[in-house]
Amino acid sequence: MTPLLQQSRSFSPMQPTRLSRLITFLEKELALPDAAIRLATKQGESRCHALPVVLWQYGLVNLKQLNQIFAWLETV
Repeated sequence: MTPLLQQSRSFSPMQPTRLSRLITFLEKELALPDAAIRLATKQGESRCHALPVVLWQYGLVNLKQLNQIFAWLETV
C-alpha cells in the first residue's frame, strides 16, 4: 500500500475503500503522480465526487481524463 493510500484512510469522510480505489485508479490508469493527488486531497476535498474537480481546477488532469474519472466513478 502506498503512503498516499494510508494517508487517505486516516482522514476520509467517505468509505475508505472507494477513495482508496479511486487513488489507485488515478495512479495506475491515469499515471498521476502521488504529489498531484496529495495536493488535491490537501485542499480538503477527500471525497470521491470532489477530488476529480479539484484535480482539474489545478490543471493536474485534462478534460478527457476528468471524463474518464467520472466514468470510472459511475461503475464503482
